Amino acid sequence: MRAVVNTPGGSAPVELRDVPEPTSGPGEALVAVRAFSLNRGELRSLVNNETGWIPGQDVSGVVVKAAANGLGPPEGARVVALTDEFGWAERVAVPTHRVVPIPESVSFAQAATLPVAGLTALRCIRLGGALVGRRVLVTGAAGGVGTLAIQIAAHSGAHVTAVVGRPERAAALDGLGVREIVHSIESATGRFSLILEAAGGASLSEAVRHIEPNGTVVVYGNSSAETSTISFQDFRSAQNARIQSFFYFTSGPEERFAPDLALLVSMIADGNLRPVIGVERNWRELASVAESLRGRQIAGKAVFRTGDD
Repeated sequence: MRAVVNTPGGSAPVELRDVPEPTSGPGEALVAVRAFSLNRGELRSLVNNETGWIPGQDVSGVVVKAAANGLGPPEGARVVALTDEFGWAERVAVPTHRVVPIPESVSFAQAATLPVAGLTALRCIRLGGALVGRRVLVTGAAGGVGTLAIQIAAHSGAHVTAVVGRPERAAALDGLGVREIVHSIESATGRFSLILEAAGGASLSEAVRHIEPNGTVVVYGNSSAETSTISFQDFRSAQNARIQSFFYFTSGPEERFAPDLALLVSMIADGNLRPVIGVERNWRELASVAESLRGRQIAGKAVFRTGDD
């Protein structure tokens, strides 16, 4: 079969090559991948892994071999799945507790946006507790996690303020339920019950100064690659607020991946969640699109179709 493999020493960071077929264990379904999405974190993985490694965590497609233990979707089911790696391929073996069916009304491209970004958005929002009437601030709001988190928070009854780095990125937020858009966290007014923080550095330090007493700052990224300076004195006006780190693969028990993915799928099917797909391309174009994503020229998610179309 073909797969996109890591080529850190080559003329491009990845290359489409022939590779051995995957072997599925008794608790794994073999999925023919129709679409996958690219996460910013995977751009770092390309640098840190060896030549020939197959990346890929977010996939959607069709089950071509059901799990031998009888669990999970049957052969022929349209599905979305979360993998640790190896997803940028024509076929991938996935544990059944990370695979859920998708209805015909949800496209493969839409489904492929959900595993990493969707689970991050959903579970980060949950860390804020009941949000009806509460104020929520989302940094990196035009990214894959941000655009989904805004919608989930707004659907939960929150008043959402979005931070986007450049004015032109605000267009991606149209119709998502944002109450206010600012171009830096320093420009946000008032305090917030929940802040989703992805930038790090000065942005995280400023988030502490914008959180309300007993509120929560959820740190799920550090796109600036900068360190933050935080003092106990910063909490004088936000007493008993907390800073919560978030790592999606360890954010809950393994058996909760499928139910949470199923919830996100149902929200799309019901019209309560609209993935923002900034770019949809054939997988042969991944290397060039990756550079655009690295340079923050793409809002929402970058999705790729397998095959030759």
